[in-house]
Amino acid sequence: MRKAISLPLLQSEGTSVIRSEIWYEDGSVVLQAQDTQFRVHWGVLAQQSSFFRDIQDLPQPSNQPSVDGCPIVELQGDDSADVEYLLKVLYSSSVNISTLLTQTALPLAAVRALIRLGRKYDFSELLKSAVGRLQYENPTTLAGFEALIAIRPMKPYEPIRIVHYPGILLDILTLARENELLSVLPCAYFRVISHCNPVHTVIRWYPGGDGTTASLSAIDQRRCVISRDELVKARFQEGYPLGWLQNWEFDSDCADPAKCNHGRNTRVHYYIKCAPLWILYRSRDDQKVLCPACYGHATASTLAGRKKMWEDLPGLFALPAWSELKKYEL
Repeated sequence: MRKAISLPLLQSEGTSVIRSEIWYEDGSVVLQAQDTQFRVHWGVLAQQSSFFRDIQDLPQPSNQPSVDGCPIVELQGDDSADVEYLLKVLYSSSVNISTLLTQTALPLAAVRALIRLGRKYDFSELLKSAVGRLQYENPTTLAGFEALIAIRPMKPYEPIRIVHYPGILLDILTLARENELLSVLPCAYFRVISHCNPVHTVIRWYPGGDGTTASLSAIDQRRCVISRDELVKARFQEGYPLGWLQNWEFDSDCADPAKCNHGRNTRVHYYIKCAPLWILYRSRDDQKVLCPACYGHATASTLAGRKKMWEDLPGLFALPAWSELKKYEL
């Protein structure tokens, strides 16, 4: 059930008020957030929000503040920048709001605003589209994860549907956790520890996308550090992506045991020293140091191990299984 929201009257008369660029002369209602006013249309708001649909029909008190006959609705506690993001998206997508998912990348600040205000005022489609962007960037399936890697093979990950900046992975994780977007969390945590290496970079501050800085909360820092260690250890265990390096079972049809034993040793050194979090990926150089038969066995073992690692990924971050997390998707 949607939480009831009180709508106080306009602030006291000495307050300086700014008129936003979002000001339609034929608008029928003025929204005020902080010291900024937006003149928009009841019909546009009511079409997407049950909250505004309900209050539109409420009788207006005789002392209701107004501008040119338009009632003023004060959005208490809302940031004017968030309201501006919401209205820009709302008006640019009012013909078919569902197409928002496939439009060009949005700033994370806009996605954050749509999630917060979408929930508060029940803009259900806008909320769904904003959450969908985070879910697209942080899939719940290995196939979805691999599809994103294929867009920029062998390059650092950058979001597709959210505008990139240096600290965005930390901010996406924070946004998902603060809004309890549970199905987003395993991949979001994994991206942070994969791209913030070594461990000390997890707790660094990065330049944000709006002049601020991006950092993790203490609880997320702790979870990343602990889980990173668990992932590094798990990758060499039997059944996981690099378990074949520790349990070599391919001697029966090996064409060159000396070469493959040496190659296996060099690969162990490489994955430990040079690629400690090469967990859901695989170096193409493996093919150069193993005979065709051993490389085929290693590839099959790696594939099976990657599937197991992905299935176990939530648990490695102290989260419920994928099947449980998916129940909370919008």
